[in-house]
Amino acid sequence: MAEAVADAKKEKISTWRALGLALTNKKTGFMALFGFAQGLPPALFLGTLYAWLSEAEVDLETMGVFSLVGLAYAFQFLWSPLLDKVDIPGLRRLGKRKQWIAPMQLIVGIALLIMSFLDPGSALGWFSLLAAIGAFASATQDIAINAWRIDVADETATLDILSTITQMGFRLAALIGGALGLIIAERIGWPQTYLIMGAIMLSIGIASLFAPDASVAKRSAATVAANEDEVAELYNAGEVTEKVRNRALLAVGLLWGWAIATVVVFMVRSMTATPETRPDVTEFTTTFGPLIVIATVVLPAFIAAWIAKQKREGTNIIVSAPGVGAGHKVKFTDHLYRALVLPLVEFVGRMGWSLVLILSLVLTYRICDSIWGVFAYPFYLGELNYTGDQVAFASKFFGVFAILLGLALGGWIITQFGRMFTLTLGAVLAAATNLLYADLAIGGELMQAGSDAIGFTALVNFIAGAFQMSEIDGLARLTFTIFWENLAIGIAGAAYIAWLSSIVAKKYAAVQYALLASLTLLVGTLGRGALGQMIEERGYYFVFIFTTLIGIIAVFLCLAEWYRESRGKKAAGIVALELGESAA
Repeated sequence: MAEAVADAKKEKISTWRALGLALTNKKTGFMALFGFAQGLPPALFLGTLYAWLSEAEVDLETMGVFSLVGLAYAFQFLWSPLLDKVDIPGLRRLGKRKQWIAPMQLIVGIALLIMSFLDPGSALGWFSLLAAIGAFASATQDIAINAWRIDVADETATLDILSTITQMGFRLAALIGGALGLIIAERIGWPQTYLIMGAIMLSIGIASLFAPDASVAKRSAATVAANEDEVAELYNAGEVTEKVRNRALLAVGLLWGWAIATVVVFMVRSMTATPETRPDVTEFTTTFGPLIVIATVVLPAFIAAWIAKQKREGTNIIVSAPGVGAGHKVKFTDHLYRALVLPLVEFVGRMGWSLVLILSLVLTYRICDSIWGVFAYPFYLGELNYTGDQVAFASKFFGVFAILLGLALGGWIITQFGRMFTLTLGAVLAAATNLLYADLAIGGELMQAGSDAIGFTALVNFIAGAFQMSEIDGLARLTFTIFWENLAIGIAGAAYIAWLSSIVAKKYAAVQYALLASLTLLVGTLGRGALGQMIEERGYYFVFIFTTLIGIIAVFLCLAEWYRESRGKKAAGIVALELGESAA
């Protein structure tokens, strides 16, 4: 008994030591910086900027055009293959990921600096162009940073810890670029605020040059030659024939080409049309968004599954390839196939039928908070009749703190109990917090009682009084509800990003992660129209009960994925044991 206690204590100490080593690692520090760099541009291009435009008396129709920059984040996976397989001339020596991260951060910083010297009232065209360039560069650095996190993770700076740190940096940047940006602008003006934010991004871009990269060795002619040899492996025995590859490439190329052309045409139409003929962004996203995902993810996945089946069954494969291999002269189509098709072939071939479970979990895990998030402010301000100051106090002050606390707690739980336990716990909490809102929708008596019982009400009233807020009656139960929901979002977010990063292959990290991430909020986005109608017909209370039930689906999928992973690890352990015994 004493030995068991001693072992448990030892394990606890080792866990804390591992966490301490991870948090003091150089990679973890840069991960926090990169997470901050990911969170700041969206806040400035998609949120705070509208306050500046409103102050400059820009009309709402024109502001709607600015929302087009959000398409860069929604469809960033369309150009993700470039980051995996293309080097920037003159910058390849920085490293595989840094050659994209640092320049994109500098471009964002320069765009913000130039915007600070312009007047949105008289230079709106330049404003829209700079916002589009900045959003595109920001979305591109997101692809590279997500791949960098997967590449550099090791036994000290684990993937779980790096994923948690990413989210913490992102949320902190959103707070600084959003709420703090508004406060600063009230005191020194919008141009000076954007000047400061641009200088911050430039500083981060310069600091990124000193970050460790996936490849420590300098990029050289030998490295490029090695890539050529890797492509030449497509001609080795056991690979599908060139004819099959070209057919698959043509099909996938046409699908991706249609998707890219659709987005570009829509943006050009929106930028050049009059307010009366301008297409609706929301309608485009809900109508063409699913079609673009089907064209770039679903159908190519079927094509990849077909190729994997060909290789598995020995059909349409190269039987022998004398003289082909290292040093083989590859074709341009081989590079395209390796960039567009091979990442999906690898993923489908590795996952098999488990891909159905994985995609189901990706589509449903974040649905609880994503599907109703757009209705949050109508619920707070219209249904519950809270003031804007009260909502800002609860969601920005306490809410952001709760998310950061949840991320930190989630990182600790992952270290202590494992990734899948935390992922499942996050799904349970995300579903359960909808019940808190259900109580709030019918008066919030339970929320008020809970807040009173733990002294939360006294704390909220004290802080609100310090800020000289009036009409603080009922503020505690709103803040109490938002606090626990955001805490759950933080825990779930830490686990989800870690899990998503763990199932992609390092070799194709940029493409595979971008594709999976694009699906995360798809169901929530598509379901908002139906949810809005449901709110009108049945009320918020019914909707929150409904979203709770939806969240339970993700819980069961988490349990199934947990079982799948544990079974895979057990099978791998048995194989390793048998190999060890045979070697002995």
